[in-house]
Amino acid sequence: MSLEAVYKRNEHHRGSKSGWLRAAVLGANDGLVSNASLLIGVAAAGRSSFLAIAGISGIAAGSMSMAVGEYISVQSQADIEASDRQMEIDHLALDPEGELEELTQIYQERGLERPLAEQVAAALTAKDPLAAHLRDELGHHENNEAKPAQAAIASAISFALGATIPLIGALIGGTGTKVSLIILFAMIGLFTTGAISSRLAGSPLIRTVLRVLIGGAIGMAITAGIGALAHI
Repeated sequence: MSLEAVYKRNEHHRGSKSGWLRAAVLGANDGLVSNASLLIGVAAAGRSSFLAIAGISGIAAGSMSMAVGEYISVQSQADIEASDRQMEIDHLALDPEGELEELTQIYQERGLERPLAEQVAAALTAKDPLAAHLRDELGHHENNEAKPAQAAIASAISFALGATIPLIGALIGGTGTKVSLIILFAMIGLFTTGAISSRLAGSPLIRTVLRVLIGGAIGMAITAGIGALAHI
């Protein structure tokens, strides 16, 4: 097999998608469950006239909350990575020989004999010592580095899309069918989210879909029960 073919094959690895995929799946799932739960609670409490306002408000508030929360969370990870990077720069400036020995021991622990580990550490240090330590000592890779803006945008958009699905069920249903349609639309949305997540992540379809469906169903059931109690 040619080297070009090997590179093309490696493009199918999904590690580079982990940042935005996690944010998108979380956003869509949260949008579906939280807005469906909100709408079910409002409907079960006998406040059907407020469903549209509640649903739209839930979409707006949830999207902004997800975006801000995701940005802050991922930015914290980026700050840690930046701090680690600066620390390694300082260590390399203060004690290059000690850092070279550290790399050598890392490669020994991974199975290389001492002479070969020394050669590898020396070669990588000669090329780019900082990159070698960030990658092999700290596990920092370009493909999975923290990207706050990307995560915020992905979570906000996916939340809005997910939250819109149960709202459609609430708006098209009659007085006696609103709760049923909200649940139906939400479950269809959760199934779709699980299927897309499975496809993008390469995980087993049935297990992924069931995990999303069961979690969402529990959340909606609890909220519906609270709404029913409020209606009493």
